Amino acid sequence: MTDRLSVEHETRYNYAQPVEMAQHIACLRPLSDAGQDLELFEMPVSPTPAHHSTRRDAFGNSRAYFAINAAHRELTVVARSLVQVRDRYQGLQPRQGLRCGQVRERLIYRSGAPFETASEFSYASPYVPMHDALRDYAAPSLRDERPLAEAVMELMSRIHADFKYAPASTDISTPILSVFERRQGVCQDFAHLMLGCLRACGLAARYVSGYLLTLPPAGQAPLVGADASHAWLSVWCPGMGLALADDWLDVDPTNNCVPATHHIRVAHGRDFGDVTPLRGVIRGGRDHTLSVRVTTRLQNGTSSSSMSMGSILAAASQS
Repeated sequence: MTDRLSVEHETRYNYAQPVEMAQHIACLRPLSDAGQDLELFEMPVSPTPAHHSTRRDAFGNSRAYFAINAAHRELTVVARSLVQVRDRYQGLQPRQGLRCGQVRERLIYRSGAPFETASEFSYASPYVPMHDALRDYAAPSLRDERPLAEAVMELMSRIHADFKYAPASTDISTPILSVFERRQGVCQDFAHLMLGCLRACGLAARYVSGYLLTLPPAGQAPLVGADASHAWLSVWCPGMGLALADDWLDVDPTNNCVPATHHIRVAHGRDFGDVTPLRGVIRGGRDHTLSVRVTTRLQNGTSSSSMSMGSILAAASQS
């Protein structure tokens, strides 16, 4: 099953005083791989940059670098994408594949043993430090004898049930322990929290930035987090036997689902800091206001929305 989705992501900065010079990095170009095809992409910038280039980062994401040398009091960046998204997890059997203990063993470093590249996502990162409280919360789900995919989906459902999605309740500086204690946050908090749980238990998981379908087909409710960029995570889960998944299982704890064709992946990294949509250094400007507008639309294709944990486990039990 596939869907073709269009995205327009507009970022606008208005400055109190002129910005004399600016250098920016944008991470707004969706990934193109076995699970999705980027058919069209453009990113006009106003004012026109004096220099504009793109290259891949260490995680395989596309980054745009641009510099503006002319004085300006407004910066507008509009990223437009057309993406064909395939259902990478169709046929997923969460009770099959390696068990939690087996995956943990493969991620442990041993001198002379083959290096497992996924292990770079099993350590603490700037926004996802290690905490005993997160390990204790996740441990009942991630027992050694359980199939990892099934355990991850149970943990996702627990987070979705125990934590409230509360827009504007946090910002990127809010520590995950504060989110854990207050039991509320936004999509990036849910992603960081679950990353902290998994890594504290010796597993590998990476942060995923992207988009959700803003205007779903008739009769379907929009997913939480639509009308903005979205965040979820991907867990290293070898042995799933799915050609398009490449041993990584995406889960969206904000919506308690495994993404199918209504999630567009833009980038992945250790945490939000690796995949910030737009950041930069400016001279001048003083105070500023920021506005962001994201619109994602279904263009054509057979819709499959997202698979809830319940529907996947039900299908697995009948097979």
